[in-house]
Order: sequence, then C-alpha cells, then structure tokens
Amino acid sequence: MKFLLSVCLAGALGVAADLALSNVMQSPPMQKGISVQMATSRNAAAMPEADNENAWIAAVTAEGKLYFGIEPVTSAGLADEMKRRPRNRQAKLYIKADARAPFTSVEKVLEAGRTAFFDEPVLLTSKPGSNAPGNMVPAPGNIVPPSGLDVLVDASPSDSQSTVVQVVNSAPGPPTVRINNQDVSWDALQDKLRQSLPNDRVVLVKADGSARFADAVRAIDACRGAGAKVVLPTPGL
Repeated sequence: MKFLLSVCLAGALGVAADLALSNVMQSPPMQKGISVQMATSRNAAAMPEADNENAWIAAVTAEGKLYFGIEPVTSAGLADEMKRRPRNRQAKLYIKADARAPFTSVEKVLEAGRTAFFDEPVLLTSKPGSNAPGNMVPAPGNIVPPSGLDVLVDASPSDSQSTVVQVVNSAPGPPTVRINNQDVSWDALQDKLRQSLPNDRVVLVKADGSARFADAVRAIDACRGAGAKVVLPTPGL
C-alpha cells in the first residue's frame, strides 16, 4: 500500500510539473528594458501588448537619458532608428519614462515618434500603490500587466481652439496647474475640466520643459478622468 501511494504521489507531482511547464511555455514573453521609477495614474488603461517581446519601447531615465529598447540613443538617433527599423504599422510606441525625468526629455521622444508616424503614443504608468518594478519584469507571483495613458501628438496645435491645461514648474515650491491661464488647485482640476469642457472634449496639455514627467502625467490623468482626449505639442528635434 505504501509503495502504491508513493507511485501515485510521484505521478501526481509529475503531472503538476508538466502542467506548470506547459503554462510557462504558453505565457507570452516579458519585455525586458531599462528600469525606471514609474509615474502613477488612476485612469490608465491596461496595455498588455507592452509586454510583447517585439513591442517598441522608448525609455527615459531620471537624468533624461534616452533608450530605444535597451540601447542608448540620442533624440536624433532615436528618430533615425525608428524610421529604419521595420514595424507593424498598427503597433504603438510605448514611452516608459521615469517619474523624475524632465518633461523636455519626454518631448524629444514624442517628437521622434511623430516623425516616424507614431501619432498616438502611450505613456506607461503604474497604479497608485502598485509594487510592480519599473523594468517590467515582475517578481514571481507578482505579475502586474502594464498600464498607460494614450495621447495624441501635434506639431502645431491651436491654443485658441482648445482647452489648455498648463503645468508650471514653480521650483523650489510645488508645481502649479492652470486651465486657460487660470490657476486651479490640483485637487479640483478633474472636476473643473468635467464642468467646462466643450463638446469635442479635447484638451491641449502643456508642461514646462523643466517640470517632472510625473507632474505632466498627473495633469494628463485628470484630463482622462474628465473624459477628455489629450493632445501634447511637440517642439521639433
């Protein structure tokens, strides 16, 4: 009886191991990349495609250094690499920027993407309180799919035809935010936008180049929470 029990137990363990191996083999490959401290957002959508092995990801470190995948690049070099590398025209460009990165560095990625016909990039973010590491290779048992905010880019949008949200770097104090040149508190931003948005519900978001990426994301997140599409101007390479 003991021998029979041992055989059954060994068989069960073998089946369990086979199933576990099968699940691992069927799981999509996780995207490796540059580790950053992600900005948080409450209204981001799930972006599981960002974990695909062939996903296009541009990273910006806290110091403003740029990477395409894991390769360091300049802003001009990033645009050239995007134009040169074959891609699926339906694929998105994912921007994984450190929360502390200067927004001017993120603008360089946005412009490089626009020259390569990425007009709707995705800003990758994390959920508040999320413990998922920023390099998108979570610890075993702690797999959290990427999330992000999709935006539109425009080289020369018209201020006169849009609601404009502006993030102003007020260092050494905290950043301030304005709607159409009127100061508003961060806590009231989303509600103010929801009350005042025109029918097209499009918001042009501008941020001082020295502002942190996290502060720009905070404004964009409020716009998305108010049900608006977000347009970001690109300054040109």
